[in-house]
Order: sequence, then structure tokens, then C-alpha cells
Amino acid sequence: MIIEAVRNNAEWCDTMCRAHGRPGAFGPRAWTNGRRTPPYYPDAVTLAADASVRDVLDGIDRSTPGASVKDGFARLDLAADGFRLLFEARWIHRPAGLALPPPTATWRPVRTPEELTAWAAAWSGDDPDEVALFRPELLADPATRVVAGYGADGRIVGGAVLSDSGPVTGLSNVFTAEGTDPADVWTGCLGLVADGVPAVGYESGDDLAPALSVGFAEIGPLHVWLDTGA
Repeated sequence: MIIEAVRNNAEWCDTMCRAHGRPGAFGPRAWTNGRRTPPYYPDAVTLAADASVRDVLDGIDRSTPGASVKDGFARLDLAADGFRLLFEARWIHRPAGLALPPPTATWRPVRTPEELTAWAAAWSGDDPDEVALFRPELLADPATRVVAGYGADGRIVGGAVLSDSGPVTGLSNVFTAEGTDPADVWTGCLGLVADGVPAVGYESGDDLAPALSVGFAEIGPLHVWLDTGA
């Protein structure tokens, strides 16, 4: 299942890059982008456990510091190439068919550019640069659904991006508004995953526990490396 999770995440990264006019390229062992990717999105993602340093570095722009590599199998050591380990996380998987409690909010996909802007503001804490990451082009992508939970007062209480890649649906950019139970947000997001489709994603630190509490299990590590220019 880790292969499917890694591929799903790489496809979501490519979708975000395409929305910004910077599509990447899928090779047999890595997805890479020859142009600098949007903030928070990697310049390369390993797609196979035997991916090499050259598989990821030869296809990205290192003309300035800041490029990043998501090693989906935590196998590479990029320190000798001027990178530092930015963070570690765990891939997670939830089988299809597990029961869910009813969510306390009303959950649905974001459908308009105005709703997307409101979602991005809630996700980012009203940071204008981060709001600009989520462009209206994402709403036209058939494999992508930006979803939000709305409280009784209409306020966004949480959200996520659901990316469908055939065998699995990925959950990313999961966020919870202040005063909302994170487990309830995961429940609401999972309620929009198609019946019979497993869910995947990755989390770390305090964000991992709520996912595990609603039926996800850890399936393997990942590393993200940052080019320091050294």
C-alpha cells in the first residue's frame, strides 16, 4: 500500500504544480520538476524504493537554494549533496469499509473560486501568500476535491484536499479550526471518500494521533530534504 500512497501524493503535487503552470514529469523511479515548485511542494518525489540520488537531483532546478525532495521510502541520504533533513513523517492508510461516526459539521466539496478563497484563508490563518497557493484551476481537476466542514453558523471548522488516483484517495492539507475536535474533522473528510476506496496520506507529530484515532494505521516512513545551497 505504501507504493499507492507515494504515487497518490506525487500526483497531487503535480496537480498543484499544473495549477501554477509548472507541470512536472513522471519517470520510472521519481517525479521531478525542472522549475521551482510552489511553496510547501517538493521539487522531486521518489516513486520506488530503489530510487537513487541521481533520479531525483538530475531533474530539478538547483540554481538557487530551497529545492526540496520528498523521499517516500526514507532510503536516501542527501546530506553530501548539500541538503538537510527538513522533517520526517509517517505514511498512513485506512482500509475501505470501516464504520464512521456521524460528523458534527456539514461537509461538502468547495465549488466556487470564492469558496476556495475562504477555505484557503481558514487553512492558512489568512496569510495572503498561502491563500494564493490554491488557484481556481484546482476546481476543474477531476481527480481533486477541496472539501470543507461548515458549522451551524456557516463558519469553516476544518477541511482537506481529497485526491483520487484510482486505487486510493489521498487526504492532504487537513486542518482544524480552533475549538473543533481534529478527529471530527478527519471523520468529516472520510465521509466524502467514495465507498470501497481506501484512504491514504501522511502526518507527523501531534497531527498523527487524530488520524490514527479514526482508523488509520502507520505503514512506513518518509523524509523531506531541503537544499541549503551548501
